[in-house]
Amino acid sequence: MAMKMSKRVLITVVSILALAGGVSANDLNTKEGTKRPILIQGPMPIEAEKFAARLENVETEKSGSTFEFYIGTVDDYPVIVSKTGKGMENTAAATAVAILKYNPAAIINQGTSGGHDPDLNVFDIVLGERTVNIGSMKTRDRAEGDGIVATDWLPMDVMASEGSAGEDPNAEKARYYEADPDLFAIAKKVKNRYKKGNVVEGTIGSADLWNNEVDRINWFHKNYGTSVEEMESASSAMISKAYGIPFLAIRILSNNKTNDGAYNPDTAAANQEYVYEVVQEYISFLKNQ
Repeated sequence: MAMKMSKRVLITVVSILALAGGVSANDLNTKEGTKRPILIQGPMPIEAEKFAARLENVETEKSGSTFEFYIGTVDDYPVIVSKTGKGMENTAAATAVAILKYNPAAIINQGTSGGHDPDLNVFDIVLGERTVNIGSMKTRDRAEGDGIVATDWLPMDVMASEGSAGEDPNAEKARYYEADPDLFAIAKKVKNRYKKGNVVEGTIGSADLWNNEVDRINWFHKNYGTSVEEMESASSAMISKAYGIPFLAIRILSNNKTNDGAYNPDTAAANQEYVYEVVQEYISFLKNQ
């Protein structure tokens, strides 16, 4: 089953790259003197368009039928906002397309998330010190009639080797993607500018999975150390790492079932305002290099 999933993700990425058009080795080369852009990702319109509205000199490009790129500037520095679509496969493909087309200097994946930590509240923001795929799992052997025990499932690192992840005992672990140190430090530097909640450091879990079972959420929090869950960051982190692009995930809690924090759609805009502060500070950092 794991091998089928890996092939499906690969086929999806390759197919969308083919649809993108103009993706070639030449796209990896920036013109002499051209600054490499900062790429900001948001899955849904509510998670991308607030930031895109703050860009100057904006042009819009599309790749395939799903991905939109708002190309502009912030403080005279090139910034691209990518509307990736929801889910791990969409985000992985959108990240690969963006890297090959625009050669970004850094990628920030941002948006809303559901809380795993009962100490966090709606409007709190989690800086992803690390991200992890909480949907990549291996079940234990059980015969017909022995039932399904989800809390016995094992994490599965599909990047552990080129062999079968399901048969490799070294793959029975979660793979964590660490944040870029410079991006992470800059995000922490400006956290006091955010006034609608707390900004904390934590672990962001991603999967094509929507957890509403509080016991299951608590299980992830205990066993993976997750602060929040969403459906995108870990796949973007994986592709960014493959191409050596600095990466950071920034996620705001739009709800938290562990403490009855009700969903609030206004969190998406609040997070983009904070990310804008991070981007401005990062631009100053790049200009001083």
